[in-house]
Amino acid sequence: MAVPLLDKKIVKKRVKKFKRHQSDRWVSVKTNWRRPKGIDSPVRRKFKGCTLMSNIGYGTKRHKFVVHNVKELEVLMMHNRIYCAEIAHNISIKKRKDIVERAAQLDIVVTNKLARLRSQEDE
Repeated sequence: MAVPLLDKKIVKKRVKKFKRHQSDRWVSVKTNWRRPKGIDSPVRRKFKGCTLMSNIGYGTKRHKFVVHNVKELEVLMMHNRIYCAEIAHNISIKKRKDIVERAAQLDIVVTNKLARLRSQEDE
């Protein structure tokens, strides 16, 4: 398997979990995150001093390359330690198997290599 480079440490933008608004007040309100939807909610309106809301800006950077066929894997041959391949959503099962097979030969990590293969084996 391709081992990612270790020179760059992944820095998380937030380590603490996002807690649900007013989960500290009542036992019936669990801590699992739910987006506040009230018209007057200070959390939804992002007032200073209120609970922080989760959003896409807290995500970490990932280097993915969307692959549609076997030939596109050749691009990642020299960059397999930095980038990983992700098979596009509209690729058939037959081509997915070919892509996964070739990626194993080239030592490229595929993030969704089991996507359609699992559902096909169940049937």
